Amino acid sequence: MAEKPDFVVVCTVQGELQASVLKSHLESEGIPVLLKYESAGKVFGLTVDGLGEVRIMVPQELAEQAKCIIKPRDSDAG
Repeated sequence: MAEKPDFVVVCTVQGELQASVLKSHLESEGIPVLLKYESAGKVFGLTVDGLGEVRIMVPQELAEQAKCIIKPRDSDAG
């Protein structure tokens, strides 16, 4: 029986849309992704002062690969 991999946070973004884009990109590269939402922002639809924060989580053994994949996207945002 296979063990469930330990997931770690590779980045944190503001809002569900940005999280979904990153999730799709990582999954297209073969990396499983879990999204962990900050609950109040999700309920109220807010994305300020940490509300609406979404953590992008991947299996620990794929964390460095995932960071390399999303790093170019982070530099484009600036």
